[in-house]
Parts: sequence; C-alpha cells; structure tokens
Amino acid sequence: MEALQTESLLERLGALLAYPDGDFPARVAACRRAIDAAAPEVKVALESFEAYARKCERHELEELYTRTFDMNPDCSLDIGWHLHGEQYERGAFLVAMREHMRRLAVPENHELPDHLSHVLVVLARMEPVAARRFTEESLKPALRKILEGFKDESNPYRLVLKAIEDALPDTESVSAGESND
Repeated sequence: MEALQTESLLERLGALLAYPDGDFPARVAACRRAIDAAAPEVKVALESFEAYARKCERHELEELYTRTFDMNPDCSLDIGWHLHGEQYERGAFLVAMREHMRRLAVPENHELPDHLSHVLVVLARMEPVAARRFTEESLKPALRKILEGFKDESNPYRLVLKAIEDALPDTESVSAGESND
C-alpha cells in the first residue's frame, strides 16, 4: 500500500476509535471511502462496522464504546498500558508519545498520548523506517493484547481493530535489519 494511502487510512481508522460523538457516522463513512480507494483488504470488516453503526442510535454506540474500551482493561486503547502496565516505562512511553505528537502536529485531546486514536495518527505521520520499527516493537504487540481481550467475538469494534491490524505498514524490512538513520 502506498505511503500516502496508508497515512490517510490510518488517520481515519484512528478517528473510529475516538468516542462516538455527533459526527461519528461521517467519520465511519469517510473511513470506508478511504478504504474503498486504498485498502480493499480491510473493506469487508469496515463495511460490517458501518452497517452496525448505521442501525444503532448514538447512545447505543456510546454505551458499546464505554463497555468495550473504558470498562474492560483488557481492551483498553492505551497501548502503553498493554506494553508496560503501571511500571515506570509506561510514563516514559507517554512522554515519548507526547513528544511525537508535538513534533508531528497531532492535536491533543482528553485522551492520554498513548491512546490508539493518537498512536495511529502519529504512525501515519512518522518517517517510514521509524513507523515500521514503532509498528513492530510497540503497536503490533499491544494490538494483539487488545484483540485477545475481546471475549465477545461479535463486538463490532473488534472489526475496527482487525481492520487496523490489516492496514498496518509492512515491517519485513525492520526485521531484516534496516537502520533508522
């Protein structure tokens, strides 16, 4: 997948992991359009999620989001927590993510800097080698843990996370020893 397409797609997928407010249906539709153009391999999952989101009332989406991500620590979207728990290293990870956000002009909001909605925007704006390394060392391990936390395979947000997993940049060159110079 081309870098520009991946950037747009990751940012749009990240927007689906923000709390479902009034413009949520528009975010879902924009993400699906980006996928139609850029990533047919994740299209089916997002079409299913969009169909679910269209038939729900906003309060139902809000309740599902809260129940899925805020009330269930195994599915928390704070990836630093999945990587480091409450250890000191998580604090260092949060500081590093905040620095990435500032450097890459990613606006902060009420979520912590390691929230997956921020992480995907940061990833989309990173240099390709750094993005592949970050994906391999941090994002993929955390995403695997989040997906393992889903006890209910039918939860529609699982489809979004699977779409993110499928849309992540290729990391073969990092594991083959590519440098970050």
